[in-house]
Amino acid sequence: MQYTPSLPLSTLLAAVLATGCAGAPPTAAPMPPAIAAPAGQVKFMEAVAIGVQIYECSARPGAQGAFDWAFRAPEATLADPQGHPLGTHYAGPTWKAVDGSTVTAEVKGRDPGPDASAIPWLLLAAKTTTGAGALTPTRSIQRVQTGGGLAPARPCGAANAGEAARVPYTATYYFYRAA
Repeated sequence: MQYTPSLPLSTLLAAVLATGCAGAPPTAAPMPPAIAAPAGQVKFMEAVAIGVQIYECSARPGAQGAFDWAFRAPEATLADPQGHPLGTHYAGPTWKAVDGSTVTAEVKGRDPGPDASAIPWLLLAAKTTTGAGALTPTRSIQRVQTGGGLAPARPCGAANAGEAARVPYTATYYFYRAA
């Protein structure tokens, strides 16, 4: 069976039954290779993000008179899958847990994901962590199951240079630590 993002459970179960493996439990589809967690790391936390991706209409570097929507920062609240608050996500990119611990990361891999109307899926590597708490052991982060968040479709030019746009988005973040 090929990688299919957001595969409904009913479809997965039907595929398992059709292959004659009815006795075996279904397994999760693998992550796209470009954002697979590094070897020797295990997932230890899942956070659901609800917030905005912030863009600014600004001059395109090296292209006189041309303007683009430039990504500035995320701004989101984080909760566990049951809805309990976990923290926030903001510029850096940085994730901050309710216990005060933080992790700042940088993009290492990208996949367009299954939804062309959503921001891409990412693999990020931790650059720094602070505090002694939930996020301290983080080595990598995956951003998956994204919804929304793309740069505005409306024009960006000299007339609206400096304008900020706050575009709603959702995502799931998986946090990885050393095994």
